[in-house]
Amino acid sequence: MEFSTFYEEIGTPFTGRRLRRLQAFLQAAGLDYDDQIEYSVCLTDREGALAATGSLHGNVLKCIAVDARYQGCGLSARIITALLNRAAELGLDHLFLFTKPKNRQMFTDLGFYAILETKDILLMENIRDGIGRYLRGLSRPQDPGIAGAVVANCNPFTLGHRYLIEQAAAQCDTLHLFILSEDRSAFPADVRYQLAAQGTADLPNVWLHPTSDYLISSALFPTYFIKDKARAAAANCELDIRLFGQYFAKELGITRRFVGTEPFCPVTSAYNDALRALLPEYGVRLIEIPRMTHGGLAVSASFVRQCMAKGDLAALRPVVPESTYAYIASPAGRALCARLAEEA
Repeated sequence: MEFSTFYEEIGTPFTGRRLRRLQAFLQAAGLDYDDQIEYSVCLTDREGALAATGSLHGNVLKCIAVDARYQGCGLSARIITALLNRAAELGLDHLFLFTKPKNRQMFTDLGFYAILETKDILLMENIRDGIGRYLRGLSRPQDPGIAGAVVANCNPFTLGHRYLIEQAAAQCDTLHLFILSEDRSAFPADVRYQLAAQGTADLPNVWLHPTSDYLISSALFPTYFIKDKARAAAANCELDIRLFGQYFAKELGITRRFVGTEPFCPVTSAYNDALRALLPEYGVRLIEIPRMTHGGLAVSASFVRQCMAKGDLAALRPVVPESTYAYIASPAGRALCARLAEEA
């Protein structure tokens, strides 16, 4: 069957009846619809039935499926081309996809390169050795000595973060501090990075980096193609940790990764357990540092955001550096306080 016999439908994203039709099509293909989707392309046959689909969320391709009747008709290539064109319109040239390992050859033929494969997930990108280029471009000392790492969101940067980084830096010759670049937190990514830079400026052996698109919170990995949802979180943790071990630790000579103890979030606690189990495979030791406390409670960024939502800047001031407090008290910070109050 030729390309011309299929008709293209666009959703930004789909809603109503078309959304329900897409969800049913994906379910039949063994996939779940991902609620984060921002743009979808569907191909229909002459009878109006769905033949193939694919979607985009930021710079991640998702939910790509072709009806079994039309596999081998070139529809995957047409879907990928449509999504690449949409990404180009949005100014996105570096794209990723998460898929089942069995799909490696199909997406390789469509111009994607494997970054990492686990039992459950294959991560690919459309730039050859994109992760290698990123890592080789990171600043580092000529003689790193004992190198460690902290990976943090810093939403926002608190004295708790400062304490963790100070303790870690004291145990290393070089400490690489990675601030998550994913812009899905209350504080914008550039602000989080700036506050971390200001909060650690006096620590000479701390080297600050954005994570780019590579180290991503396990909560943000797509799970629409993993049938066993109970395993999805663990599978995502494994992918993230192995990505760090195989690429980041190897390139930068990192042998220690530092985390704070996690008394609040069971997801983060489970992630720390996974770090402890998997990092030794890459010659990296996990070191847990007890959380800084104030008033008998562990200092946390969530507490700071709660105070912001209440407009209680006096309560948060003792647990943040002056640079963070100055931002929160600024017009931009006040606007963020108002938004958090609306969302509370």
